[in-house]
Formats: sequence, structure tokens, C-alpha cells
Amino acid sequence: MPDIRKAELIEGVVYVASPVRVNKHGQPHANIIIWLGLYKVATPGIMLCDNSTVRLDFDNEPQPDALLRIEQDKGGQSRISEDDYIEGAPELIVEVAASSASYDLYDKLRAYRRNGVKEYLVWLTQEREFRWYVLREGEYVQQQPDAGILSSQVFPGLRLGVEALLAGKMQQVLAVLQEGIDSETHQEFVARLTSV
Repeated sequence: MPDIRKAELIEGVVYVASPVRVNKHGQPHANIIIWLGLYKVATPGIMLCDNSTVRLDFDNEPQPDALLRIEQDKGGQSRISEDDYIEGAPELIVEVAASSASYDLYDKLRAYRRNGVKEYLVWLTQEREFRWYVLREGEYVQQQPDAGILSSQVFPGLRLGVEALLAGKMQQVLAVLQEGIDSETHQEFVARLTSV
């Protein structure tokens, strides 16, 4: 019997993860965690998780590469169960996928949309492309970069310098993010979270 470390239930089907390649997944994943980690450090009242199981519904228990959630007592829509799993839809899920043929863009996207994940970011490493979806009126709408930057609609100040991240220029990625963290909208968001 193989030692299975990652399996996901998506739309009633169990998926077992393939071995992780360095350039198509491992390094991009690490860079996403660095980017989200800086935002988390600057934003009290939110939680960053890496490869944590999320119980969305009876047929869906994904283990996304990364997620950001607003703490339940701060107005977030998910909670931590008594047995230490996330239950309900986190506000942002991030997946790193080798290609657009991945189930991340089909079955997972449908499950996340149906369960109310407000934002879904997919990094297609082979295509060198990001797809950031925002939930509007029950449907995902793909954002387009503004001057090369994608920005969260749920987490004010969470900004992604697309070309910098594709090039692995993490200092630039973090500089773009820091501009967002220094913004008035981020400061207002932090004030709201800390006043609850």
C-alpha cells in the first residue's frame, strides 16, 4: 500500500496527488506562500493556511495549496472544527496547477463557486498565466490585471505583480504587495478587523 500524503475529495471523486515537480509546483508554491505570508503578518484577524483540508460539503474536501480566511469572530465565513479542520468556504483559495488541463480549472472551480469561495486564484505554471476569479452574483468572473497588477476584492491591499512573480523576482513581488499594505484601504480593513 502506498504512503498517501495528499488526497482530495472533489465532486465525490478522490484524487491522489502526483509527485511534486520543483519548477512546475514546488518553487511557485513556495513563492505564493511568501507573498501571502507577508500579507498575513500585516493583517491581524486573518489566517493563512498551506495544504489544509477544507470541508466544503458532503462531496468536497479539497486540500488547496494555500488559502486566506478571515477569522470567524472577525466576520469570516468559515470556521475551525472541533477536530481541527476548516469547515465552510474560506474567502480566498490559491492553487498552483501545471496546466489548464488540470481539474483545478474544472471540478474544483465549480465546487468552490457553488460553496461560496469569494476569490479563487490559479497559477498555471506551464502557460505562465494567472487566473484570479471573483465571485459575483453566484458566478466567477475572471479579473484582468491593471498595469500588470492583480488585486483582491476581499482582502484590501493584497496585490500581485504578475510579471514579477512569473519571473521569480520576489523582491519586486513583495514591493508591489507592500504598496498595497501601506494603502489607506488596507489600514481601514485592519481597523475593521481589530475593532471586532
